Amino acid sequence: MLKKQLKTFKKYRFLLRELVKKGIKLKYRRSYLGILWTLLEPLLTTCVLTIVFGTFFGKDDKTFPVYILTGRLLYSFFSTGTKSAMKSIRQHAGMIKKVYVPKYIYPLSSVLFNFVIFAISLIVLVGATLVFGVYPNLWVLTAILPLTMLLLLTFGAGMILSTLSVFFRDLEYLWDVALMLIMYTCAIFYKVEKLGTYQWVFKINPLFAIIKDFRAAVYGQNMFHEPAWVIMPAVLSVLSVLVGVLMFKKNQDKFILHI
Repeated sequence: MLKKQLKTFKKYRFLLRELVKKGIKLKYRRSYLGILWTLLEPLLTTCVLTIVFGTFFGKDDKTFPVYILTGRLLYSFFSTGTKSAMKSIRQHAGMIKKVYVPKYIYPLSSVLFNFVIFAISLIVLVGATLVFGVYPNLWVLTAILPLTMLLLLTFGAGMILSTLSVFFRDLEYLWDVALMLIMYTCAIFYKVEKLGTYQWVFKINPLFAIIKDFRAAVYGQNMFHEPAWVIMPAVLSVLSVLVGVLMFKKNQDKFILHI
């Protein structure tokens, strides 16, 4: 079964690559700044958040903009990646009705093109670390682990959402509300250590754990010092993919009746 799936994926990898390219082009189709906006947007947002929240949470921390930027970049990818994947089946309804293509290609390409844009935006983070004195060491190489977990978590959540949104159109609006709650439990612009007894809220959010691990790598710290913060998001990321793929596969034949 796995061999058959890999053979099918290999057969349609060209289409996947073209859909990724198309997603990037459509995102900046009518933008004068184009891909440059990928660098400017997180930079401008970080400046605003630093000005607004720096006085309260980071007045004694010169590296506070880096703290904000790490959380902002990772959350932004999760948000845009899941929303794009959620809409992918309905957006490609015309193609689905005309030709056979493995339907998982659509949410997968949606997540991947957003990941490419996210990867480009990391250039801003590199510049910020140098400007604000956060100099990397060998621990920065471990950043690949939380980034991999982030990609898996986004794809898994995207597969679940893309399946459900075919049958429940209002899910798009509900997910916007859910993303707002997720954002506030990711500690993007404040530090969890100052919240005392409310820290348990963040421990059940795998995205916060991923951001925490990524920050540790950027700041040159050992994320494995607290194994639970690595194991929990890794397990939940893989689990989300398994649940998402199984749910998608079980319901994909019904999509044609609802799109």
